[in-house]
Amino acid sequence: MLTLGVEEEYLLLDPETGLPLARAAQVRRAAGLHPALADGEVQHELLQAQLEIATPVCHALDEAGGHLLRMRHALGQAAREEGCLLTACAAAPFADTDRLPVPVTPTARYRAMHAQARRLTDEQLIAGMHVHLGIPDRATGVTLLNRLRPWLPLLIALSANSPLWHGADTGFASWRTVVFGRWPVSGPPPSFRDTHDYDRRTSDLVGEGLIRDSGQLYWHIRLSERYPTVEVRAMDVQLRPDEAVMLAGLLRALATRLLDDDRARPPVPAVTPEVLAAAVWHSARHGCTGTVLDPLSGHLAPAARAVAALLDYLDPVLTATDDERHVTPVLERLLREGNGAVRQRRTLRRRGRAEFVATIADETTGA
Repeated sequence: MLTLGVEEEYLLLDPETGLPLARAAQVRRAAGLHPALADGEVQHELLQAQLEIATPVCHALDEAGGHLLRMRHALGQAAREEGCLLTACAAAPFADTDRLPVPVTPTARYRAMHAQARRLTDEQLIAGMHVHLGIPDRATGVTLLNRLRPWLPLLIALSANSPLWHGADTGFASWRTVVFGRWPVSGPPPSFRDTHDYDRRTSDLVGEGLIRDSGQLYWHIRLSERYPTVEVRAMDVQLRPDEAVMLAGLLRALATRLLDDDRARPPVPAVTPEVLAAAVWHSARHGCTGTVLDPLSGHLAPAARAVAALLDYLDPVLTATDDERHVTPVLERLLREGNGAVRQRRTLRRRGRAEFVATIADETTGA
């Protein structure tokens, strides 16, 4: 079974107004005093209203879920001590256009990014969930990257959790996908022939000065330069920790099945770049409330039908690993109650702004 690790990004919001608060440094200091958080588990991000955590390498979903709940709870407590709320919403829901933008974290890298693309950086108040899947070698990583590409629209549809932006409903379920897609090397990755092809083409982007370094390969899937992993970056951060565990387990089971199929039988048919790009946009727009590209049929299908087909496809893996208990019930609840985007809209409509902010903070920490 593939090992996995989960990275989550969070936003720090004002408890009363829901506006982003630039208190990441203070919250990190407070978190450093918390006995439940180890050194280095909480990292800064591009803007000073963002923080990131990363689990250790995990072998079981119970293990990953325990780490996420531990870190969310402790970091949420540290945020409250500093007068803000830790929230796992994937885009800042409110903004004050009369205030200065949230400042960048003062590192050389982030300052250079701000100088290069000021407006894009100022508007990077988004938060994602990244899943690292352990691989034996880079050749396997390229194979997995190619095989996972057709599944990106379904992953984006299920994980959509960013419908609000600057105090308005964007009409999109995952506005984060749109915001992040404005960087030069982003969205679905191309297909690669082999490891040499991947290395040559990514090196050319850096060598020609089109991007600063490999860290600016913002594709939805990429090979990690730091770890022996494939990093899937397509998903919004999840409001509820058990939904994050569900998506990580779903993704690991899918990767396992795709690698088995690659060795034993013809893989799922490839999807053309233009269809994949359009299907990603479609999923960002509609989430799981409409249709989504079903790679097994090659056509758009209602989200519930595509999920049912996926679960049937993954049943041998989920049953063999006992991951089914973490995946199927939570996925069925998500389809029944709505994903993060649906629930954010419903909460804001029914409870108003102040209770909306409190609710998403409570869901973040599992309160």
